Amino acid sequence: MPVDSKVREDGPRSKRARILTVAVEQFGKVGYEHTKWASVAGEVGIGQTALYHYFESKAHCLLTIMRIELAESVSRFDAGTAGISDPEEALRAAVAAALEAEPTDALQRRILQNHMDILSTPRQSEKEETERVQSRELVAQIERNWTELLKRGMESGAFAPGDPELASRLVLGAMVSVWRWYRPGGPISPDDMIKTVTESLVRMVKA
Repeated sequence: MPVDSKVREDGPRSKRARILTVAVEQFGKVGYEHTKWASVAGEVGIGQTALYHYFESKAHCLLTIMRIELAESVSRFDAGTAGISDPEEALRAAVAAALEAEPTDALQRRILQNHMDILSTPRQSEKEETERVQSRELVAQIERNWTELLKRGMESGAFAPGDPELASRLVLGAMVSVWRWYRPGGPISPDDMIKTVTESLVRMVKA
């Protein structure tokens, strides 16, 4: 799981990274609603009260996981497309970067997509609201990145003309849906999944 900058700030004795890892495993496999906050504490090896030193609620932890994943999504896009001028090549690289995942990454992305609705409503808790607002800003950045990429392809003639914002939403929708059905270790290999999704998306924007 990506290491949040806050983990480093908490120092080497911090349990924050371990709490996040356990929460991802339990939220992703059991479901957020069915995960007991006490079970996360037990797996980490601390008392439930100690959890509140790091997260004031289970929802605060969930929103933190979502914000971290969104930030990683921005970083993956930037790294994948860096230095690539050809729009189709950049699209292929961006899709591959978005879909490459270890099992824990897949769980984290599934959690994000399953709980996007939590970002639509302001939170009463200041800490939860901070994570929510930052997450919404990252969502907007992700949408801008993909829209600009598709717009560049349309203007160059590499992609079919159209509304780049709508096209980006269709592309993003197809990619995030992967985490609802794809299971690492299942019958479809990661390489085959990435190749199939990439080719499908390229055909869609070039049609």
